Amino acid sequence: MYAIVNIAGQQFKVSENSPLFVHRLDANEGEQVSFDQVLLVGNNGSVKVGAPTVSGAKVTAKVISHVKGDKVLIFKKKRRKGYQKLNGHRQSFTKIQIESITA
Repeated sequence: MYAIVNIAGQQFKVSENSPLFVHRLDANEGEQVSFDQVLLVGNNGSVKVGAPTVSGAKVTAKVISHVKGDKVLIFKKKRRKGYQKLNGHRQSFTKIQIESITA
């Protein structure tokens, strides 16, 4: 069984017992979170497509940890002007484990 769910403004294809990195969620480690914006549910060849969401469908997950992604370097330069600027950024992610999909 799999589902396409909207989590923090992004769409993810999830299945049960699969880990997933999403943008940082406001939940503590070990807590359960549920997502009710399920756009599609597939189960052994039968597919339910929502308009825009599947009614009564819900995905529950457990927050495993909060981590930071790899550093992304941003380099700006204007040629012949002596202007150089280096900036870096690390995105915050939340690792979740999908526990159940109900449709």
